[in-house]
Amino acid sequence: MKTIRQSAYGTDPDVVLRLSEEAKPTIGDDEVLVRVHAASVDRGTWHIMTGRPYLMRAMGFGLRMPKARNPGRSFAGTIESCGKEVRAFEAGNAVYGTCDGSFAEYIRGSLDMLARKPVNLSYEEAAGCPISGVTALQAVRDKARVQVGQSVLIVGASGGVGTFGVQIAKAFGATVTGVCSTGKIDLVRALGADHVIDYTVEDFSDGPARYDVVLDIGGNNPLSRLRRAMTPQGTLVIVGGETDGRWLGGFDRQIRALMLSPIVSQKLGVLASSENATDLTALTELLETGKVTPAIDQTYELHDVANALKRMADGQAGGKIIVRT
Repeated sequence: MKTIRQSAYGTDPDVVLRLSEEAKPTIGDDEVLVRVHAASVDRGTWHIMTGRPYLMRAMGFGLRMPKARNPGRSFAGTIESCGKEVRAFEAGNAVYGTCDGSFAEYIRGSLDMLARKPVNLSYEEAAGCPISGVTALQAVRDKARVQVGQSVLIVGASGGVGTFGVQIAKAFGATVTGVCSTGKIDLVRALGADHVIDYTVEDFSDGPARYDVVLDIGGNNPLSRLRRAMTPQGTLVIVGGETDGRWLGGFDRQIRALMLSPIVSQKLGVLASSENATDLTALTELLETGKVTPAIDQTYELHDVANALKRMADGQAGGKIIVRT
């Protein structure tokens, strides 16, 4: 089978990634072999490839060399065979989920990390959902506990997680304001946002509006600015956070939020998302009812995965970047 292999940490995907020919993976009794039709690029894909921030290396990703020799995570495909203890699936089932090494023609799938593919989505659309969609669901439903009638501000509304966050918050009955750049305003409006703020011309914390919930997705806004945009008892959920810092890469801001939360009236929280089949099944329900639709930016072939990662890194993508295998 064709697969992508990573030889070392690095910021140039043309250097550290290569297309390789290998044998299909061998599955265990409680696993499935999946023929991957599509995978997607996430911010985590970039972190796994670069090994930055360095803190993640100390957290078990490999100090000198990456333990993950294929940085892909999300996938959608068809089950080719099942281990002898598998009862919930059979060969031919269309599934989607997360795994180790999804930039490949075949992957070894774990039952607690996959679900049946939404019937109304193509494989390319489904591949964009598992990590970003589940992350957004956990942020909106579990961490922020968004309720009907609340006002929600989503900073980074045009990104992978943000595009799902806008739609899921709307599905939960919130009034949603999305923050994005000029070129992505139409996308965020099309997702159902009630209001859109162009951060290149307007500071979301300067206006009169105050929000019950602020989701800061992949941003690096100071806590003071985020708190100014919130009601006195508002809730902040930091989902990721990107800076150029090699060591912490934005984690320091999350630590400050957790330390400050107990002494202020606002609730300042951090999401540590967890991929799992239960939440993926809940996301499937939202997708099949049409309340949530994946926003696809561009699609690349497996041999062109380096350019897919460059597209993600330059910050120009609106929605998900797909890799067709």
